[in-house]
Amino acid sequence: MSYEKELAAAKKAVSLAARLSRGVQKTLLQSEVWNKSNNTPVTAADYGSQAVVSIVLERELKPVTLSLVAEEDTGDLRKKGSEVFLEGITKLVRETLASDESYADSPVSTEDVLNAIDCGKSEGGGSGCHWVLDPIDGTRGFVRGEQYAVGLALLVEGKVVVGVMACPNLPLSSAVVERDDKSCQDNVGCLFFATTGSGAYVQPLNGNSPPHEVRVSSNENLEEAKFLESYHMPIPLHSSIAKKLGITALPVRIDSQAKYAAVSRGDAEMYLRFTLAGYREWIWDHAAGSIITTEAGGVVCDAEGAPLDFSKGKRLDHNRGIIVTTEKLKPLILKAVRESMEEENLLV
Repeated sequence: MSYEKELAAAKKAVSLAARLSRGVQKTLLQSEVWNKSNNTPVTAADYGSQAVVSIVLERELKPVTLSLVAEEDTGDLRKKGSEVFLEGITKLVRETLASDESYADSPVSTEDVLNAIDCGKSEGGGSGCHWVLDPIDGTRGFVRGEQYAVGLALLVEGKVVVGVMACPNLPLSSAVVERDDKSCQDNVGCLFFATTGSGAYVQPLNGNSPPHEVRVSSNENLEEAKFLESYHMPIPLHSSIAKKLGITALPVRIDSQAKYAAVSRGDAEMYLRFTLAGYREWIWDHAAGSIITTEAGGVVCDAEGAPLDFSKGKRLDHNRGIIVTTEKLKPLILKAVRESMEEENLLV
């Protein structure tokens, strides 16, 4: 299958969600950042983006019943005292949809928005078709005014077949730029997308230029390699792996799946993600990025070299650690990972 209809719907949904999120980020106040019951931050953009994507997919793909696995739910929004916040989200969704001519005459109510958000309650799994969404991937980066992504993917029988990712603050030239490089910082906003067997592409979010294909780095000199990690406390295991590989550059820390996008177009040769023992990753944090990177000629695997398994529900229960790199560097990195994990007594 070519998945042309699904890709077109996904690109439209993600682009509109990015438009909403950009507007929110420009005016976001710290007082507008909520803490969910699990103590993670959430903003109007998280909820509004999920509602927009849900509404657009449902309308564009009718009469197919939408199955959506998404991060947010309306539990906190339906509590007493949330009325003003909810009304603000509804206004954002309404204005965002109205900015597209095909939706200008289709106003949405507060209840429509709540229902659209709750459409994301699917559990996914290895059978049937399921969309997987992170409406604002990297909320902490979003709150800081830095990198974040809107990531959407389609699973068919447990395999990722479509991936679309908007990175509103990612430079069009390279994600690995000096902080004082004003030209790169001003020229930002990327839309990455891929379908299975058809390659990976990027285009400006503003749509002013046609898409072009992206490919991972061809660099095999690890001394010159760049590697990415999440924007959190340093991970000693990452440093150990980099040292064994002979990588001399410090890690570049970026929030969200924007790291997958950066590897897919050759900005860096490696992205490592090793977290606390026992933690299992959410599928929405990796589904879109994984297909974009693999279609760009890269490889996404766990510490054992196995591909990520998106067929088991909302979590990557069968994978430990994530490595995103090139085919040529994969065996060297896996060797360094195993040696480092043995030294840290992390092997089971």
